[in-house]
Amino acid sequence: MTEILLKDVRKSYGTVEVIHGVNLDIHSGEFVVFVGPSGCGKSTLLRIIAGLEDVTEGDILIDGDVVNRITASERGLAMVFQSYALYPHMTVYKNMAFGLENAKLPKPEIEQRVTAAADMLQITPYLQRRPKALSGGQRQRVAIGRAIVRDPKAFLFDEPLSNLDAELRVTMRKELAALHKSIGGTMIYVTHDQIEAMTLADKIVVLQGGVVEQTGRPLDLYNTPQNMFVAGFIGSPRMNLIEATVEQDTLVAGPHRIGIPPVDGLVPGQEVTFGVRSEHLQITEADAADITVQVDFSEQLGGETYLYCSAEGMPQLTVHQIGQLPVEQGQALHLKLNRANLHLFDADGLTIANGIAA
Repeated sequence: MTEILLKDVRKSYGTVEVIHGVNLDIHSGEFVVFVGPSGCGKSTLLRIIAGLEDVTEGDILIDGDVVNRITASERGLAMVFQSYALYPHMTVYKNMAFGLENAKLPKPEIEQRVTAAADMLQITPYLQRRPKALSGGQRQRVAIGRAIVRDPKAFLFDEPLSNLDAELRVTMRKELAALHKSIGGTMIYVTHDQIEAMTLADKIVVLQGGVVEQTGRPLDLYNTPQNMFVAGFIGSPRMNLIEATVEQDTLVAGPHRIGIPPVDGLVPGQEVTFGVRSEHLQITEADAADITVQVDFSEQLGGETYLYCSAEGMPQLTVHQIGQLPVEQGQALHLKLNRANLHLFDADGLTIANGIAA
């Protein structure tokens, strides 16, 4: 298995710097997901690791060796692209075997590797078909199989599921997780979909503007974000974020006054943002409520309900409830905020506290 280390990696196109001094340690056997909005630099960083882009400054190390000047083909990594990149005139078997044939491997070994990968990915019945005769999910399995047969040092995935429909994406996520468990290789996966990141990753790297905002296990990022960007990006639906002013043991947001226990670092008059996830807004009685809202609309999904609500002086709030909760547009609801899961951020967006229960 393979360890990949990035030391102060920078990438510029002319005078425009797009990757700003990234330091990252990808441990052997880890499934690491780069996530962030479009244009954050995640695919560029992956291509730098792959050797498809030159690094402007800094070093890329694979198992302790600096590979900055080593070509992509010599790094021993396998990349799976969003577009599958299959040869349309070749059969599935030929697509998977092509790289091994170019490497002059013996035919029996090629056949053994292709057969084993095809069995693992459940594409054995399609080995004599051409890509045009396959579904999107089957093509993606072929692309992954082509990577597996090379027995690479690490696997690099660049948004491999983005062309698939929602149901197939769920299926392929499960298969990728099972694949990682089966072969145990180092995997780096790029996506803008934070649900993919949460469900697949051992470690998530959140990027914005070419900068690493936070690195950690999925639930660590969900529960203890280091800043407001990570808090708002990780989680679906996104965290409710509300601007407020601090008074003595109180957050004031418009006409709403929300009592809180003492918090180190808060001073009266300070401008802050507090965040609460949709599942931490509890519907309650009026005399126990922090906020009274009106329902703008609801999504009834059978096993769960999402309510989108408005309140004076606040952005629209999302409330998540387990089960079915029939409500009407314009209906008043009384909400209580779970203090133990209330997040506070300063004027620069940095975390003051993750949970403020006494």
